[in-house]
Amino acid sequence: QVQLVESGGGLVQAGGSLRLSCAASGRTFSIYDMGWFRQAPGKEREFVASISWSADSTYYADSVKGRFTISRDNAKNTVYLQMNSLKPEDTAAYYCNILRSWPSTPMGYWGKGTLVTVSS
Repeated sequence: QVQLVESGGGLVQAGGSLRLSCAASGRTFSIYDMGWFRQAPGKEREFVASISWSADSTYYADSVKGRFTISRDNAKNTVYLQMNSLKPEDTAAYYCNILRSWPSTPMGYWGKGTLVTVSS
């Protein structure tokens, strides 16, 4: 079973950038499509971005398209989310997950996430 640990969150001003990381344990990480999701206070968890196991396909929610970039390094068992031009509405806890189906259905088994706070 793959375990996922998110990091890289923090407090940033609107217009700033952050890079999130998701470190995975387990030797089979490279065979999984992966996704980032987020949950804002009082709201349901939503899809943000996904990347195929070989990194040849990516998919983004309309709300982050053109501002966020998902990538992965299978040699390091890590998925990244580069977030630029951050907006206050991007404030949320961010989670990575294995995809049960492409492009945005998570497997479940959520980790602790990493908190991103964007001030106006």
